[in-house]
Amino acid sequence: MTNQLEVESTLTDRYQTTVPETVRRALGLGKRDRIHYAIRAGGEVVLTRAAPGHAEDPALSPFLDLLARDISAHPKRLATPGAALVQHLQSLVAGIDVDLDAPLPADDE
Repeated sequence: MTNQLEVESTLTDRYQTTVPETVRRALGLGKRDRIHYAIRAGGEVVLTRAAPGHAEDPALSPFLDLLARDISAHPKRLATPGAALVQHLQSLVAGIDVDLDAPLPADDE
């Protein structure tokens, strides 16, 4: 008989949860790693670390981490964009229709 460690987490109102530390360690998960779910008969779900699918930009994650740390450390530096930038951004997306109520494509869920 094998030793089995069991842990729980809670779903938020948005159906999100934090993967418990013991599970992250067991799977060797880090920030932005992907998780694979295998759903078996009887409702059992097996959670594993997903195999890398595509090469990610090696600079993106460190850059986003830098931004998050800077915003946390210096929230007063955040400022609203100026009118000229807003107008420029609006010109870039002019004529593009987005239905915020449309379901996401299967690969975006």
